[in-house]
Amino acid sequence: MSNNLVISIDAMGGDNSPRVVIEGLALAAKKNPDARFLVFGDSSRVNEILKEYPSLSKVCEVRHSPEVVRNEDKPSAVIRNRNTSMFMAINAVKQGEAQAVVSAGNTGALMAISKLTLKTIQKIHRPAIVTIMPHRTGRYVMLDLGANTECDALNLAEFALMGNVFAKHALDIERPRVALLNIGSEEMKGKEEIHQAAKVIKNSHLDMDFIGYIEPHEIPEGKADVIVTDGFSGNIALKSIEGTAKLVIRLIKDSVKKSVMAKLGLPFMLGVGLRIKKTMDPRLYNGAMLVGLNGLTVKSHGAADALGYSVAVSNAISLARRNFVTTIREELEHVDLDELLQEILYDAY
Repeated sequence: MSNNLVISIDAMGGDNSPRVVIEGLALAAKKNPDARFLVFGDSSRVNEILKEYPSLSKVCEVRHSPEVVRNEDKPSAVIRNRNTSMFMAINAVKQGEAQAVVSAGNTGALMAISKLTLKTIQKIHRPAIVTIMPHRTGRYVMLDLGANTECDALNLAEFALMGNVFAKHALDIERPRVALLNIGSEEMKGKEEIHQAAKVIKNSHLDMDFIGYIEPHEIPEGKADVIVTDGFSGNIALKSIEGTAKLVIRLIKDSVKKSVMAKLGLPFMLGVGLRIKKTMDPRLYNGAMLVGLNGLTVKSHGAADALGYSVAVSNAISLARRNFVTTIREELEHVDLDELLQEILYDAY
């Protein structure tokens, strides 16, 4: 492909592939006319659906893959299988044929193959999963969301750096406010690795607006633009927020059904309801990124519809267009977080 902006697509990943994948690509292509796509999957099935989208066909190159990573497959069983659509799509990024890969397939396998194939950026010890979420006045990013259930101070400091760069590019925030998720705002609260991470970040001389600790109940208020935590706590926080949002929406619907006055007032609240629904629509925040690798991997929700998948693809395009991976490398050239942590630990004893 002659166009420099190329996104690699695992067409066989997800609950309703390849149909939803192609439908989502069609939506993303309309919004991003400068993008081209390398599509990996069952070529006969993919090409049959592409016939319905002539304009999309012009910007797609389909490459046949004889095998598929299934949702029930263990990462250890598929990590070195070079014949799957997932492996081939990721490998295209490694070979420089694409700037990012998008898959709605098996999360564990996607993480394992991405780490094995793309490798971590020099000076980054562990990659992290990051996603975008809505708060009361805008959006924020949170990481890690499950790639690393246990993290030390150095990992958390690296996540802060990557989250800071990510927020600048994905949210267009010139100076994001970065916070560590903790059980309290006081300095003595929380685990020792969180305290050490705070010291590393404060003393790293990074161009970062570090505001200290943030408690879970403060996240929806928009106190910070970047929430940093380990994968275990982050995954729990994310699912708690999503569950609470669903509960609130359900309670509102149930209350309206039981109240005649509420039903009569619905026409007057239609605009407000639509704005809330749009803000809380999970499809508009689809696409978790695995950051910290020598290449960009984007994970779409397996059950995403065409709109949700198009958002994941558009996010990948936006970050690729802004050379997100290169920016992280350049940020790391001027700081040695590992050495700084050792100095802090030495001074503590």
